[in-house]
Amino acid sequence: MKCPSNGLCSRLPADCVECKTNFSCVYGKPVTFDCTVKPSVTCVDQDFKSQKNFVINMTCRFCWQLPETDYECSNSTSCMTVSCPRQRYTANCTVRDHIHCLGNRTFPKMLYCNWTGGYKWSTALALSITLGGFGADRFYLGQWREGLGKLFSFGGLGIWTLIDVLLIGVGYVGPADGSLYI
Repeated sequence: MKCPSNGLCSRLPADCVECKTNFSCVYGKPVTFDCTVKPSVTCVDQDFKSQKNFVINMTCRFCWQLPETDYECSNSTSCMTVSCPRQRYTANCTVRDHIHCLGNRTFPKMLYCNWTGGYKWSTALALSITLGGFGADRFYLGQWREGLGKLFSFGGLGIWTLIDVLLIGVGYVGPADGSLYI
């Protein structure tokens, strides 16, 4: 059930209570709200006495201003993380049940693309240093065309290999699928 009965009133999800919100509170300052449980819900205070009206203490802020640990956002599967400038996507975020805040509990938020395909930076760098002349680093990262070019030119006679060691070392060259390194 969304609204548990016989629990502490202060721990009820926001959907189970109605609070008189004061939108003129000072951001970041402690504030108290007078709340009433919805008719189908019963709750108790800390002495296990039944209550209908109670007070919630919280910090004055809108839901979209909460720290990232207090809400969950949808993930994008079409992100390319290795792009310049760094790519963003619009996620739909929902505040966790036990968190109280002002405004809409579901809100859009622009997030950076941030996922990994399982490629390690240390492995790519080690391959670039040791077998970079044969294109092993580019093959590992899924860039097979560049890998073939390095293989048949012996790493651009060593010049391409040195450049790739530098580019992989600073993180400029990444996996072909657009993911981040582990």
